[in-house]
Amino acid sequence: MIVCQKWVSLTPEAISQQLDAWREQWPALGVLALLPEAEKAALPVLQSACRERSVTLAGAVFPALIVDDRFVSTGVWLIGFERMPNHFLIPDLGTAAVDKLAQAIKAGRPEGQPTLFLVFDSMQPNVASILHRLHQAIGNCVGYAGVNAGSETFQPMPCLFDATQLVGQGALGLFLPEVSRVAVKHAYPVSKTLMRSTSAQGNRIDRIDNRPAFEVYRDVIAAEYGIALTHENFYDYAVHFPFGLVTAVDVLVRIPVAFNADGSLFCVGEVPPNSMLRLLKAAEAGDEACVTGLAQSLGLPQAGGEPMPLLTFYCAGRRMHLGEAAEREIAHLKALTAAPLVYGALSLGEIDQLEDLSIPRFHNAALVCLSQA
Repeated sequence: MIVCQKWVSLTPEAISQQLDAWREQWPALGVLALLPEAEKAALPVLQSACRERSVTLAGAVFPALIVDDRFVSTGVWLIGFERMPNHFLIPDLGTAAVDKLAQAIKAGRPEGQPTLFLVFDSMQPNVASILHRLHQAIGNCVGYAGVNAGSETFQPMPCLFDATQLVGQGALGLFLPEVSRVAVKHAYPVSKTLMRSTSAQGNRIDRIDNRPAFEVYRDVIAAEYGIALTHENFYDYAVHFPFGLVTAVDVLVRIPVAFNADGSLFCVGEVPPNSMLRLLKAAEAGDEACVTGLAQSLGLPQAGGEPMPLLTFYCAGRRMHLGEAAEREIAHLKALTAAPLVYGALSLGEIDQLEDLSIPRFHNAALVCLSQA
């Protein structure tokens, strides 16, 4: 179980002092580390300190950290386990991603139905389909939660690590049997217009309603919100008006991040051919629907229970949209849940599951919160 968490400066002295103090209390200590991109060059300091003390280490590099209800780009979150849970690190998933993940899960899964917390490299272009095929391969033997790590620039960068290596294009998995609740929400309002992705491949939408995707996206934004979208201002507006991928139970956010001269659009997350789409409008500053829903899903605050720290991952695209209001949203989440600490990192994609079916799904623009029993 998670027994401690602390934000620490990435200096040999600070890291060594913290690890030594924890090991006195928990001799079999294991550490999950959340490292901001700006500090990635200092990773060897952490790896060396863990190797010298035989502390099991796993972690990932994210755009920024959540510290004291703010986003910061320095230091490192050290999350201490009394004993490191079963885990795996797979470099370069490649075309055999599902087979590699299924083998690692079958080899490492403890008894019961643990929560499998997955961290993918954000350069992995097909996380949604990997999750779908993984569930088909292994069934309901685990619950799912997770995030994408990497650079906010979406440029390739090795971002997954243990005590001896730093790898890219892979996946990190931790089995967390003690997690009592996982909640993922975006709470983005949905427009009236319904569209079909008549031609799409992976995360590229070629045509919507048999027209170039960019043209339809432009026309719907103009009709619904009176905005004149052009190639020149695309990056100013796309994060505020993502697509919504319509599923049987809800709508998953897909943020457009690039376009081609042929009118195709690229999104964070896959859009299957012939899927139904709606235009979404990102939540306004001060909208409480998301954090209220998270608190309700987590069952927090719990009457008579001791408040616990809340591990939280916050979508980088959501922060880009909300600006300074993103930090206020985190502070409001802390207040609503009565958590003594909300800590974590910015993410580049989020994973949850359909609760009753254990079917994993890939999101954008969401918050992922993990509450320990």
